[in-house]
Amino acid sequence: MRTVKKFPTKADLRIELQNQIDDYTRQGGEINQVPRGLSGRTNPNESLQTPLFDGPKTNRTPIPEVVAALDSRQKKPESKKIVEKKRREKIIYDDFGEPLRKVWVEE
Repeated sequence: MRTVKKFPTKADLRIELQNQIDDYTRQGGEINQVPRGLSGRTNPNESLQTPLFDGPKTNRTPIPEVVAALDSRQKKPESKKIVEKKRREKIIYDDFGEPLRKVWVEE
């Protein structure tokens, strides 16, 4: 019989984290309080720098055997496609324009 692995609840995780913090402080570790809103950036008032692609272009080493192996995986053998003929319903009328019957016609 297989047992289902029990995932820890949030309460279990909180208790485990609190136990780790208590062990750390008992061993002489210090916890520094960081004020709210303080950022790890040097100047939090500046906007984030987005990377630009203005540097020199780096040369790439071609690996033809790897590219050929990848291309060979992509090519799938062409399978014969079965084309189903479309069928539609056609109404047969008599000489006076009255419908007589319906028949199926292949296009």
